[in-house]
Amino acid sequence: MAQEADYVIVGGGTSGLVVAHRLSEDPNVSVIVLEAGEDLRADPQVTIPGLWTVLFGSDADWKFQTTPQPNLHGRAIKEPQGKMLGGSSGINGQTFVPPSVSTINSWSKLGNSTWTHDALLPYFMKSYTLHLPDGKTQTHLRLDWVDHSIQGESGPLQVSFPADLQSPLAKAWIDAFNSIGYNATADPHSGKAIGAFNNLATVDPRTRTRSYAASAYGTPALQRPNVRILTGTVVERVVLDSSGPSVKAIGAKAFVRGQEHTFTALKEVILAAGAINTPKLLELSGIGNSKILNEHGITPVIENPNVGENLQDHLMSGLSFEVVDGVVTGDALLRQEPEALSAAMKMYADDLAGPLTIGGVQSSAFMPMLEFDGPDGEKRQKEFFDRFLPADKTSSYHNIVRSIMDQPKETSCQMFMFLAQANLHSNPKIGSFIGNELQSGSFLSMGVIQCVPFSRGYTHISSSDAKDEPIIDPKFFSHPLDIEIMARNLLDVERMHSVKPLDEYIKPQGRRNHPDAFLTDIESAKKYLRDTASTAFHSCGTAAMLPRDEGGVVDEKLRVYGTSNLRIVDASIFPVIPGSNLMTTTYAVAERAADIIKSEAS
Repeated sequence: MAQEADYVIVGGGTSGLVVAHRLSEDPNVSVIVLEAGEDLRADPQVTIPGLWTVLFGSDADWKFQTTPQPNLHGRAIKEPQGKMLGGSSGINGQTFVPPSVSTINSWSKLGNSTWTHDALLPYFMKSYTLHLPDGKTQTHLRLDWVDHSIQGESGPLQVSFPADLQSPLAKAWIDAFNSIGYNATADPHSGKAIGAFNNLATVDPRTRTRSYAASAYGTPALQRPNVRILTGTVVERVVLDSSGPSVKAIGAKAFVRGQEHTFTALKEVILAAGAINTPKLLELSGIGNSKILNEHGITPVIENPNVGENLQDHLMSGLSFEVVDGVVTGDALLRQEPEALSAAMKMYADDLAGPLTIGGVQSSAFMPMLEFDGPDGEKRQKEFFDRFLPADKTSSYHNIVRSIMDQPKETSCQMFMFLAQANLHSNPKIGSFIGNELQSGSFLSMGVIQCVPFSRGYTHISSSDAKDEPIIDPKFFSHPLDIEIMARNLLDVERMHSVKPLDEYIKPQGRRNHPDAFLTDIESAKKYLRDTASTAFHSCGTAAMLPRDEGGVVDEKLRVYGTSNLRIVDASIFPVIPGSNLMTTTYAVAERAADIIKSEAS
């Protein structure tokens, strides 16, 4: 077994495989990837889009869980994260939605001058290939917003539109928002869109299978002789040499299927283990808050109290509405009714058609708070924010988030439609929007994902043993503005269900997912959120790219402060959470990181 390579990459997930693929394009560069999970590229539970929730809570999930959250009635929230080749891109709902310009540009305003939306846009485009449907379907889905000048044309990921001509609700969604003046104002991939659109998904339309990091980036990398990817490999720590003027990463100590090995990096060690495991590995290696390290008997090598802090995540919740007879939903599949499962599997096997071709979400909308729509909206929204100024109102993070949220036409949430019920009161299945006590009948769910939360938490080691679970406390709703904003977003969902033509598909006086789902005012919405809000599993920010004295762990080149050759390439470096699903930004950052590493090596 090769024990050394130019680059040792810890984590064969969404970002790690991008970097491995790009660095190994040079046949003179050797790469080793160390991945804790298994290679599931041939597993139908991964490849079939409609089975995306099946692996939650399995051995392909790290099964993280937060501490009890006092602002969510003491609930501990499941935080699924992919533990497989391809990482979370192999278990997520495949929703491919880009962030806003303002959230990415906030990174540059916090001290990273080279990290702007304009600088990152070519890397978004580099990561994927867009497949458009036929002209009739484009008209049905109202895809007139597509701007080919900013869409990917030749990237490894294959992305397509999950909705089709047999999706009347996809059209009704667009028409309903259009009727209140919120059709998409631009291609969402411009980062400037407000309003409704039918979103892309990482599904290859030619095979109707999931396109993800393992298939798109891992497969070609594995065909090269200069790449070695080891699965079933749990990294204990990064081996550091502190004898020189700056700390040098020598390699990584890991257990490969129970046998201990040390993998030597001739050039660099690259951490790509995700927003929970990357700070954990830093602390286990002696980089972090010395107080925490000393508590667990770890000798501090680099003092940096910012490690594991700045944890951000998107909360989500939603309401389910019973639909009129004849509307096709996924409820029978979720209830695992044998007849429905058999029919769906047959449609998929025979024709690559049916509900199993669709992942989590097919319709989205970037929306402001409608309460502040109107001629004096900016003034009223400013007064609203001023009522909830925090004690740390001088904090640069708060000021940046406030500047993003302060405009009435800025996105405060991502609304989405899910064609099945979501019983969020029923001790939801691990990390799922669905729940495990499903009613009979057919439903559609309309949900909200909080775009840019003010609340931030932390994650830290619980012991010096790499096998032990870390402590994860996102401090959900610890900032009062978060629940105030999200409650208003949820009330907007309550209003939208009665807007034409969506209302034509919803049964009058029909059932909902719970008696409390009939919202009447802001207080009922807040109670509902405290009872139901769960993570969209978008953890990030725990090894932030910021100036060191302002909370940073890595510099603009993604190098860990105090080291000469240890980099981080994953969502933990995001200083401010992107206002969308993290997958698109994670791929783009990894693509750019590979270019940075190549440039510095030449």
